[in-house]
Amino acid sequence: MGKEIHFLPDDIKITVETGANLLAAAANAGVYIHAYCGGDGVCGKCKVKIEKGEVPVDSAAGLSDDEAKEFRLACQVKVTDDLVVRIPEEIRADGKSLTRKPKTTRSISARSMSDLVGTWEIDPPVEKRFLKLEPPSIADNSPDLQRLLRAIKKGCYDCVEPTYDHPQLLQELPFILREANWEVTVIMLRGKRSEEPDRIIAIEPGDTTSKFYGLAVDIGTTTVCGLLIDLNTGEVIAESTAYNDQIQYGEDVISRIIFSQRGNGLATLQDRVVRTINKVIESVCKKVIISPSDISYIMAAGNTVMSQLLLAINPKYLREAPYVPTCSQLPLTRAADLGVYAHPSVRLFLYPSIASYIGGDIVAGVHACQMYKNPELTLFIDIGTNGEIVVGNQDWMACAACSAGPAFEGGGIKHGMRANSGAIENFHIHPETYDPMIITIDLVKPRGICGSGLISIVSELLEAGVIDQQGKFNRNLKHSRIRNGADGYEYVLAWAKDSLTGEEDIVITEVDLDNLIRAKGAMYAGYLTLLDSVGMTFTDLDRVILAGNFGAYIDLERAICIGLLPDIAREKFYYLGNASLTGCQISLIDHKRFRERTEVSKLMTNMELAENPKFMNHYMAALFLPHTDMSLFPTVQEKLAGL
Repeated sequence: MGKEIHFLPDDIKITVETGANLLAAAANAGVYIHAYCGGDGVCGKCKVKIEKGEVPVDSAAGLSDDEAKEFRLACQVKVTDDLVVRIPEEIRADGKSLTRKPKTTRSISARSMSDLVGTWEIDPPVEKRFLKLEPPSIADNSPDLQRLLRAIKKGCYDCVEPTYDHPQLLQELPFILREANWEVTVIMLRGKRSEEPDRIIAIEPGDTTSKFYGLAVDIGTTTVCGLLIDLNTGEVIAESTAYNDQIQYGEDVISRIIFSQRGNGLATLQDRVVRTINKVIESVCKKVIISPSDISYIMAAGNTVMSQLLLAINPKYLREAPYVPTCSQLPLTRAADLGVYAHPSVRLFLYPSIASYIGGDIVAGVHACQMYKNPELTLFIDIGTNGEIVVGNQDWMACAACSAGPAFEGGGIKHGMRANSGAIENFHIHPETYDPMIITIDLVKPRGICGSGLISIVSELLEAGVIDQQGKFNRNLKHSRIRNGADGYEYVLAWAKDSLTGEEDIVITEVDLDNLIRAKGAMYAGYLTLLDSVGMTFTDLDRVILAGNFGAYIDLERAICIGLLPDIAREKFYYLGNASLTGCQISLIDHKRFRERTEVSKLMTNMELAENPKFMNHYMAALFLPHTDMSLFPTVQEKLAGL
């Protein structure tokens, strides 16, 4: 059960999971507590009084004996009880109390998952069936294969007779049958369509039905994520993530396409992504002590470039107008032929692509959230270096991709970094002192800024009047943290002595702000252009689904404040998480849901934003915080009215 925290004097209540960190909970609730060490417990600034409820004894760490009688450091408190927490007043030099003004923050509710993805049956696209065959005799000397087919069909009178998959099966069949004393397990692959026969793809000696596993894989440009699923129960039993080893040849897909055209570049990139998938396989198998050969099917999705590189299909023409993929429906492939660790018979399925920059990962996401079966008009957004957008419902869908750049993943930001330990992920600023409240991943000293932190920082600086709507610092503010640095004006988030490296101040600069504005501007222009192209506006939308791991950490109010997301009713927003991986998971468990994927690709029509003259107009208008047309952002206009 969750625990309730009541913050005073702000009179804000929030429910958190048992064991949550008190400082992080305050930040999520919009409650300011001065803290600049990221939650490491060394700055000693986040003193609070626990007026009601019990906290662990060790939460007094970092305080003197006298202080410990009255206070606790919020960053050291794990919430194990309902609490009433008072934040001491800060007093100005003139003796008056400093202003306390809680911020409106809002995460996207996790309620969305079950609402969006629906239910599925445990009925995977592969089947393991244990058989006891009658040994041949003079009276019954039917061939081994016919004997096997007869055993499979026994008791299933209306079944279409299965076929065998490859000649190697016949080479192995007589020996496996006799060595196993005519007791074997067959692995059968269901037909692509309901009327097609199943195919026998492997035979194993004895009863191996208890070892029946599938792997769902999201092949991302930056990371490869995998879920190991027990296909007998449908449960996820292990998961793992690894950085895509292709990164050393380019952080974005364009760089990798260019590298693929050099010498052995294509073979190298294929080898690196296969290595990464194998790392994920080894990791999940190690966690549950099974062999990779126990995996019976692999369902994967990736953007168009990643999919073609995995299959060693040259991506040259993906980046040249008119931007044409080699194919949309990718062939069912033997994983072992690619070098992927698995049973030699295992098939690897890749979700189909729609266009050069609308790939199988987006198709899998749309498949997972069932847009193609829902009458509600939905805007599906996957925010990343290449932002993908889909709008539509059960009758039609239009999609487009826009290059947002790497800012949301820390690229192009002076102290930007991926969402790893020490990355600033949440930030508040005091409206009078301009001092920071910093929360980092793993609650250690800060060493950089990740995407969610960047959105928080820019939103807070804007609302506090530290920057204007063009992303320029207020030169009239006199504060040690606001200064003219090597790259122009900047705000010091953490002094060098308070950072994890201890080498230099961690700052956000006007150049960083400009890069963020360009990234969010491209995304917002993409939404508007796609909606324009189908004669609609944001007011026509019933739902906005935010996909991708990054979306889990975006504060909705702040994303709207900077103009990354539209200013519409908040209850219309849903969060799906790694939609690509979820689509693979569902397809791996339920072959009927899997067969519906063809409906998705048939409904989706791609639009090239680069060829649409309206896109540039929308983009230029969006290079402002939140936008040059403030009527599009009424709630933000109200917030900024007093600045």
